[in-house]
Amino acid sequence: MIWNLIVLLVVGLVAGLIARAVIPGKQDMSIVMTIVLGVVGSLVGNLLGGLISGRGFELGTAGWIGSIIGAIVVLGVYVAVQGRGARRH
Repeated sequence: MIWNLIVLLVVGLVAGLIARAVIPGKQDMSIVMTIVLGVVGSLVGNLLGGLISGRGFELGTAGWIGSIIGAIVVLGVYVAVQGRGARRH
């Protein structure tokens, strides 16, 4: 159980860091938020993988590639929403 949590945090950190490197612009995020980004990205990656493969909706985490792709999608949405909010002011 504890190893699963450690692996999830490490995958989240790596996926979050890669997503931040791929998405252009400066994202003001702490290490904790980067890990959260990667973990949420892993869930999104698993969901997208399930939809593409025809498995349907499954709640779980994806592998490395799915986590990275999901984190890129989540960060892209975050940056787009954050940018839209900044233009209103």
